[in-house]
Amino acid sequence: MAIAKLPRQILPNLYRFAPNRDTLGGTAYLLTTGEGNVLIDCPAWHQDIEEWLEQQGPVRWLCLTHRDGHGPKVKTIQEKLGCQVVVQEQEAYLLPGVKVCRFREKLAIAPSLTAIWTPGYSPGTSCYYWGENGGILFTGRHLLPNGEGHLRALRQTKTFHWPRQQASVEKIYRHLDENNLPLRAVCPGGNVGYLRGEDWCLNPSNALESMLSEFQAKV
Repeated sequence: MAIAKLPRQILPNLYRFAPNRDTLGGTAYLLTTGEGNVLIDCPAWHQDIEEWLEQQGPVRWLCLTHRDGHGPKVKTIQEKLGCQVVVQEQEAYLLPGVKVCRFREKLAIAPSLTAIWTPGYSPGTSCYYWGENGGILFTGRHLLPNGEGHLRALRQTKTFHWPRQQASVEKIYRHLDENNLPLRAVCPGGNVGYLRGEDWCLNPSNALESMLSEFQAKV
């Protein structure tokens, strides 16, 4: 049996998995925290990955960012790791047989981790803000690096509602601004090959402001 590629540490207490074919090349992350470890989306499931995760300590939550990030192994991961599955309420129906923790607008998962509903790419698309390491935002496919490596909201063939996705960029910006939250990095759930050797999207605050200016200019 082939050996799975293990995740790579990109910041203290933060690991990035290799792209997962089962989630259309999606990228998952592991956060190791004092409140319990957190998976952001589903890594490719393999015995080597399961054993590696067990070595890092108990996984308490599996947080899903959008419907394409679920993959076919959510129930298996929950059963193997005994974790709670966090999903925005509009996409909970896609997980039959899975015990889910649903939320509507926002959910404080742990003192330093918050789920934020950012519809657009899919009806239940969500981002997760982690207050460690200077502030990290996990964006799934809501915000991705484009071919030049710049963080953007990209209109794709699978985009559910483009105006809502644009509005969700402003929603994220307001959440950070109103709560005076720092933002060091954005960790996207796809297109990581466009990062060109970087471990995350650089200058995320400037990128958010640039997107907002562009969207407002087209109104």
